[in-house]
Amino acid sequence: MKKYLLLIFSLTLLTLSAQAQTKTMAKKESAKPAAGKTITLSKATLKDKIKGGWAGQTIGVTFGGPTEFRFNGTMINDYVPIPWYDGYLEKTMRNNPGFYDDIYMDLTFVDIFEKKGLDAPVKDFADAYANAGYMLWHANQVGRYNIQHGLAAPQSGHWLNNPHADCIDYQIEADFAGLMSPGMPNTASEISDKIGHIMNYGDGWYGGVYVGAMYALAFASNNIPYIVTEALKTIPAQSEFYQCMNDVIKWHKQYPDDWKRTWFEVQRKWTDEVGCPDGVFVPFNIDAKVNAAYVIMGLLYGNGDFTKTMEISTRTGQDSDCNPSSAGGILGTILGYDKIPAYWKMGLAAAEPIDFKYTTMSLQDVYEIGYKHALQNIKRHNGRETQDGVQIMTQVPQPVRFEKSFAGHYPTEKRGIWKSLQDEFVFDFDGIGFVLRGEAKQVNNNLPENAIFKVEVYLNNKLAETVDLPVSFTARRYDLAWKYQMPKQKHTVRLKLLNPLEGYNLNLSDVIIYNDQPAKTALK
Repeated sequence: MKKYLLLIFSLTLLTLSAQAQTKTMAKKESAKPAAGKTITLSKATLKDKIKGGWAGQTIGVTFGGPTEFRFNGTMINDYVPIPWYDGYLEKTMRNNPGFYDDIYMDLTFVDIFEKKGLDAPVKDFADAYANAGYMLWHANQVGRYNIQHGLAAPQSGHWLNNPHADCIDYQIEADFAGLMSPGMPNTASEISDKIGHIMNYGDGWYGGVYVGAMYALAFASNNIPYIVTEALKTIPAQSEFYQCMNDVIKWHKQYPDDWKRTWFEVQRKWTDEVGCPDGVFVPFNIDAKVNAAYVIMGLLYGNGDFTKTMEISTRTGQDSDCNPSSAGGILGTILGYDKIPAYWKMGLAAAEPIDFKYTTMSLQDVYEIGYKHALQNIKRHNGRETQDGVQIMTQVPQPVRFEKSFAGHYPTEKRGIWKSLQDEFVFDFDGIGFVLRGEAKQVNNNLPENAIFKVEVYLNNKLAETVDLPVSFTARRYDLAWKYQMPKQKHTVRLKLLNPLEGYNLNLSDVIIYNDQPAKTALK
């Protein structure tokens, strides 16, 4: 009897062990990119699509550049002219190189892949962008400051450390992830997980994941509604980003010939800013999901027509150079370089050899480097290079993990200050968080930029942090101080200036107060 019981016990242990092993294997298998069908592209087609993606981005950002954030909370009406002429591309690249942050940010990461390989650690990408010479804003600048002050990724992009975590930043930089992952949206997502969290989190990160997935799928299909819808499978359905894109897809079906109706629906439902301090209580909106909505509106209503895609994605307003850049790059990948209309390639040949500012890379260079990285990635993920073509093991899009920025936080007050900090400044508020905005700057431009204010921040009479506030624009702390997830009660914030600097001002502009419920309104 004892032997029988021992045998039963042994068999039970073996069964439980086998079940646990099966579950572990299933988890490992589910973590792998889901395999789809194998497609074959000629090398010429692959290269043509990669060129089309990079050229389309450049065309889009050039076209929309003069309108960027000049039309906030309003569309750019049809009667407003937007220039485009032969030579405009070259002229803009030489005279307005700052327009091309969409591109030179991408190239920073492309350059690290080129120098360090596909397995380059996230620190290399973070250090390269944090120490680059170009000017940055919003989530990018906060991420840069965090990296330079010892807060590594992914914490550098987390919303508790980055009030701009949901902004558009990685969304406009993620093109490279899709262009080096032909037909492989999950591989693009893996790249975006590593690099996108340097500066973003939640919906801000999802913007880059989604754009990267659309680029990846543009190698395997020319059906725009399919690409837009299929790529959305990389985004968790419970996120607001997913819900906003899903609404745009729904409204496009409902109003297939009226993009302006869909624009009004987006404006009505999705434009309340919670995170970005620059956009709270004002028409300005650099939120990733709203601007991604404008990108796919351009793609869906453009219906493969490059001109209509450029016009719509620009005339939706807000970040109206980055949005046509993303839409133009995705459509350029679908069409391929050769099929981008000649009208939009006017002057492109003269611009292609010009290095983008802050880089040693031109369009001509990235055409070749991007093709090289795509080949490496194809072969790494079960694809194969033949004498004149490539076989790509495509992937079925899988959702990335769920993230939510600013959960339970609602801006309830924006209080003007407009003072220069001389010694101390104190304010009280009732709520659960705050963001204090301001600027360290020279009194006149003849003074050196390497000055740094040092400030102690006290919360409820306890020292919370001692912060460096550089005067240099590229080293600045984008917002002076912030704190979320505080107990719901009355709080006192005190700033103490440790080192007044002659010839420099530390200006305090305003403070945004957060609570755990939206402010009550009489409107119903």
